[in-house]
Amino acid sequence: MLQDKDMVNDYLAGLNASLKGYAGYISETNNPELRQALIQLRNQDENRQRTVYDLALQKGYYQPAAPASQEVVQQVKTQLTSGQ
Repeated sequence: MLQDKDMVNDYLAGLNASLKGYAGYISETNNPELRQALIQLRNQDENRQRTVYDLALQKGYYQPAAPASQEVVQQVKTQLTSGQ
């Protein structure tokens, strides 16, 4: 029998996978109505993902990585804006 933690983590993994899929579908569609529908679905899944993530964090089901230092954040920003 699945534990609550397993179900929450499985649902989070599914939401994360669908969010990655939406990025590709949205960028490749040529139909404006379909594109807008996909964007709405993605936004709904992003909201669901955040809600479930917050629950997992609150219940102790998920332990996020340590926050990046300001130096690392700045380094990544520099690399992304310089095109490297």
